[in-house]
Amino acid sequence: MSELATLNKSLSFVAAFAVVGALLAMAFLLVENQGKLQEGALKVRKRATAIVGAWLVANVLHIFLTLANILGTSFADALERNTLRSFLTQVDLGQYLGVQTIMIAVIALAIRFVRTVLAATILLLFSLITLTIPVFQSHSASSGSHQLAIGSLVVHVVALSLWVGGIFAIVALPDSDRKFALPRFSQMALWAAIAVVISGIANAWARLNFVDAWSSGYARIVLLKAALTFILLFLGYRNRRELAQGSSTGIKLLGRFVVVEAFIMTTLLFLGSWLAQSEPPARGDLSISPALSIVGVATPAEPTLARLLLLYQPDALIMGILIVLVALYIKGVVVLTKRGDKWPVGRTVSFALAISAIDFATSGGLGVYALFSFEYHMIAHMVIGMIAPIGLVLSAPVTLALRTLPLGRTPEERGVRGMLIAFLHSRYSVILTNPITALALFDGSLFVLYFTDLFGNLMQSHAGHLFMNIHFLLAGFLFFHVIIGIDPNPKKIPYIVRIVVLFAAMSIHAFFSIALISASTLLDGGYYASLQTPWLTDLLADQNAGGSIGWAMGEIPIILALVATFIQWMRDDKRETKRIDRNEARLAAMGEPDELAQYNNYLSQLQRRDQKEGKS
Repeated sequence: MSELATLNKSLSFVAAFAVVGALLAMAFLLVENQGKLQEGALKVRKRATAIVGAWLVANVLHIFLTLANILGTSFADALERNTLRSFLTQVDLGQYLGVQTIMIAVIALAIRFVRTVLAATILLLFSLITLTIPVFQSHSASSGSHQLAIGSLVVHVVALSLWVGGIFAIVALPDSDRKFALPRFSQMALWAAIAVVISGIANAWARLNFVDAWSSGYARIVLLKAALTFILLFLGYRNRRELAQGSSTGIKLLGRFVVVEAFIMTTLLFLGSWLAQSEPPARGDLSISPALSIVGVATPAEPTLARLLLLYQPDALIMGILIVLVALYIKGVVVLTKRGDKWPVGRTVSFALAISAIDFATSGGLGVYALFSFEYHMIAHMVIGMIAPIGLVLSAPVTLALRTLPLGRTPEERGVRGMLIAFLHSRYSVILTNPITALALFDGSLFVLYFTDLFGNLMQSHAGHLFMNIHFLLAGFLFFHVIIGIDPNPKKIPYIVRIVVLFAAMSIHAFFSIALISASTLLDGGYYASLQTPWLTDLLADQNAGGSIGWAMGEIPIILALVATFIQWMRDDKRETKRIDRNEARLAAMGEPDELAQYNNYLSQLQRRDQKEGKS
């Protein structure tokens, strides 16, 4: 049964990566016309419709095979209704697999209606999320480095799916489309390959960081995967060199290399499926504690300033996101510098400080203690949701992207830059950047999160932590972008409206903090008590302290934003006054009256006309 499960898992991976590759080709590799898919992309969509069906069938079969392996029974016994319902509703692994199956079904329905690049891009992101869902329930790291093991595995799967799926898509394309798609895919594949190697090394270290582990069969599979990956890197280097030559012979040779890459990547998928079905070697000298079993991190010593500053437990997934953001920002600045344009140093410094703050609040000492104490959780929340977003907003990432993103490959193609411009002017952007929407997401979501069962449920899993951190960051970025942002907005918000929204945010946040301070019951659903943290004896006092800190740390950024809004208002008025003065001086130099004189003259003409009509 286990061999059949491994084979089915491999086929599921092949189908999933092929779907990701097809959506990648539709969204970024093939030529489009004003954001609409053309004939080549529509043919890819037709093939992907059949492949996603195979992915769905393989995933459903995987649920039954997994249940049969867990119970140690036959496949027929796993079909029993009550047993299957209990697995899908009460067991974590079954819940993850059930949600993944539903999401695959959504992809199967939605892909038939994809007509635009934007729709293909959204469905590509949705497919990547669908593919990585079971990773959050995979085998924990033997060393207890849960955040490193799970996060690096998510990065590994995403990067590998883009790399492998892209190769599958390139192989299936006709020569006419392949010549257009290869140069763009070659650039993306390089970064994906780097991410695969780095995340693979991090994951191997998290699971095999003791000597005895390297004599296991699990380690031998990892080493074989590493060898095949380096072969792929060498072939990728050959591909880029042949592509740079641009000769017809080089293109034909490149096609043969791509076929070989696809074969090796398929082998890698089978090895990956084998690893997914195998338990990593267990470390005998590792003591299991409630904290280690729940959050995958051993309970740290009582917090001190030194421990807060020096302790570091890498959250590989957040680190991967931050590394991508830093790489893109640096790339944009380099492109501007080579072009001869200047980018303000203050914006780059602001971006660096914001990224550092996010890393400290997720992987640094603050992020570690946030897992064990509501007080430190609230400090991390304020850093991620209110302090770091201000730095990101002032770094003007959208403006940098608009100035450096590539244009279309043909006069009719929008390109990545055109896609961003179209989104900024779309009705979705207008709704998102509405001050009421931004305020609701920024402050209104606090009550939904903390005063329902949602907070306790999200704290129980790494996926929940990830969701909260990303929500805090995006909601904070959107709010401060609307209020003090220097990036373009679909509509200019009057300054008086911004000030009213800031005062409303300040009042709502104060009310939320007071509610936390005065709460007489715990809001975490028993999460912090289950960790049995020895230096945290009064959980309710810890929660009330979190409310006090949230009030203090939440008001300061809003006050700073209020001051910045007044400054921007005065500067805009000053610029408008200078513009009017320059216009008056220009008109005077040309012997023409200024705008006020023209308006007075117009009123005089109306008065003379009325007087003539009265006499007649």
